[in-house]
Amino acid sequence: MIGLRLYPLAISLSQPYNTLMKKLTLLGNLSPEEFLRDYWHKKPLLIRQAIPQFTPPVNAAQLIALATREEVESRLVTHFRQKWQLQNGPFAELPDIKKKEWTLLVQGVNLHDPAANALMRQFNFLPDTRLDDLMISYASDGGGVGPHFDSYDVFLLQAQGQRRWQISTQKDLTLVDSMPLKILRNFTAQQEFILEPGDMLYLPPQCAHDGVATGECMTYSVGFRAATYQELGESFLQFMSDSIDLPGRYADPGLKASTHPAEISKDMLDNIAQELSKVEFTSDDIAVFVGEYLSTPKHSVFFDAPKRPLTPVKFLAAARRRGIQLALKTRMLYRGKNIFMNGESFGVSGTDKILLSQLADTRLLEGAALAKASEDMQETLCLWYEDGWIQLNSAD
Repeated sequence: MIGLRLYPLAISLSQPYNTLMKKLTLLGNLSPEEFLRDYWHKKPLLIRQAIPQFTPPVNAAQLIALATREEVESRLVTHFRQKWQLQNGPFAELPDIKKKEWTLLVQGVNLHDPAANALMRQFNFLPDTRLDDLMISYASDGGGVGPHFDSYDVFLLQAQGQRRWQISTQKDLTLVDSMPLKILRNFTAQQEFILEPGDMLYLPPQCAHDGVATGECMTYSVGFRAATYQELGESFLQFMSDSIDLPGRYADPGLKASTHPAEISKDMLDNIAQELSKVEFTSDDIAVFVGEYLSTPKHSVFFDAPKRPLTPVKFLAAARRRGIQLALKTRMLYRGKNIFMNGESFGVSGTDKILLSQLADTRLLEGAALAKASEDMQETLCLWYEDGWIQLNSAD
């Protein structure tokens, strides 16, 4: 049997997470440190009423509207007549909610809805380098995506209706062949429970699970990034190709006559190997690569530049009055003297470093703080504003 702890909880969505030692009702009165030590990557955690009286910030009608848009990643999973099918959006229409066993999945809802983004940011006791997105599933009675496992951690928050979850820590993760979905061939449930609105379930990677809607149902999934080392390695080699400096050209002044003209000589291989061994990378190279890699938006993400942008002078004046905030789609990180924004890196120091680090951590800056920014930083902020990476705070 899987060991699960259940808690009665209460939480405010404005509750701050200022310390690893503070008990969080979102985590069942565990501190982030306790959660990471005892559960993260280790075992499931079921939390009853993680958010009491939870009202979904995105309702079914709004979710369906998002699924009609070209720039929004959406999928439709059906299990009609015992046959699994998967379709990619956008969708002009969906099956009737009275028809059983279908599920709409909308990825990256936090990129399009401020309230959804605010909900996802309640999990910022975990680093932005790991936090991925908020996916919402909307299902008819019996809807689901079949028994499966994820390669990343996930929090499953019940938003509307009920969902029956079966979970298992089984080692057999063999998948059914020739299926449009990654469905486990031999799923054996070890525990089963029903989640009501406000209940939440944390699952570590490779924990097998199967969620089935009981009536009309909506579930919010907060997922996390977990790149394979193969992906990281390939991307790092591409990154280093822009900075490798190997002067000179292959030469062989001591070349000897060959009786086998098609054979690659050992001397040639040794010569090239010696030169390639001069390729080196430093910890700074790793830091810049990781920052640019993890801050790069997904290929489906496009930024919305202001339709009628303010002039730099008017923008800075308004920014000092209202403050600025990151656009929903912006990913911003930092390490040491480097700031990373949407796949680009910038070297900063002094007050600018403090201000931009604060912008990355909190995703906003008060207007008064901008008075301390250097001219270079102010110019950069104007460019970011024109590109749609930042915007004025929504309220005066």
